[in-house]
Amino acid sequence: MAHRRVVRLGIMGFGQIGRQVFDLASQTEDIQVVAIADFGQADVLHYLLRAECADPQRHRLEGNFLVNESSRARLMQIDRPIEMPWDVFDVDLVIDATGQHRESSYLQDHLANGAPRVLLRTLPGDAIDRLVVPGVNEASVQCSDRKVSAGSATTSALAVLLSVLDEKLGIACASATSIHAYTSDQMLQDYASGDLRRSRSAAKNIIPNGHEAAEWIPTILPNMAGKVTSSALNVPVHEGCLLDTNIVIDEPSVDVADIDKILREAAARRPDILGVADDPIVSSDVIGSTHTLLYDSQGTIKAGQNTIKILGWYESRGHAARLLDVARLYADLDARSAGEVA
Repeated sequence: MAHRRVVRLGIMGFGQIGRQVFDLASQTEDIQVVAIADFGQADVLHYLLRAECADPQRHRLEGNFLVNESSRARLMQIDRPIEMPWDVFDVDLVIDATGQHRESSYLQDHLANGAPRVLLRTLPGDAIDRLVVPGVNEASVQCSDRKVSAGSATTSALAVLLSVLDEKLGIACASATSIHAYTSDQMLQDYASGDLRRSRSAAKNIIPNGHEAAEWIPTILPNMAGKVTSSALNVPVHEGCLLDTNIVIDEPSVDVADIDKILREAAARRPDILGVADDPIVSSDVIGSTHTLLYDSQGTIKAGQNTIKILGWYESRGHAARLLDVARLYADLDARSAGEVA
């Protein structure tokens, strides 16, 4: 059987997600990062990459190139897609990992400069071609998709959980709260901003926050339209998040053991997407996980006849892994469309 063609990947934005995408890609044989665009200096970007890698010796800086066994990526000190010559690097897909601009018009600048397709690492700000979550709705993708989003880590974790349980049980409604590590756009000290609560120190407070997951879940799971709410609590931990989801089902006979069985069976079918934690883990234990969601088997509780609480863990590295999965998904789709063997 012929091997999958190597995907030539570009990355814009070398923050935490961008670095995790690059590090994970370096451990594969089918994805090669050829160019990275970021306003940071090459030596600083290399320093940050090495600081958070399990194997910091894997990546070397050679002039303006980040080099490892699978990639030789040109570092470009650029932070706007309109300035980035993607066509020069013959990329198959660009991952926009900046998290700063989510509008379709912004993504168009990537396409105008030679990217055949752009994948947004967060939720879109307006209409795009596709919102895809591996393990949930990947069958919906089409070759004509040019502006694509892989959702967010929280949205994907919630979509995976709801997809599995709704298929087996039928969910009347659901409410999800992400107990989320603080993010780079929060203040370390109290500092005036447009949002009163987000003006407070991320290092010293639990900060209630809104979350767009519920707004986009119906795009991924049409059957859940009007049934889901979501919110977030940003807490003073640097990494590792907990998804606290309450579902209401019509069948009162369903118990904790039934939920456990359903989720374990789903994890066996897609072990890359859904994991199971039987140990009494805490947030730091999930750091390094590449699952979209790690189901906490000790955290399920039934309240009354129809309400069930489920806990699951996730972190940004799992989302980075799914970004690479989406890149592969489109590469395979393009290959089949062109009559190649993928």
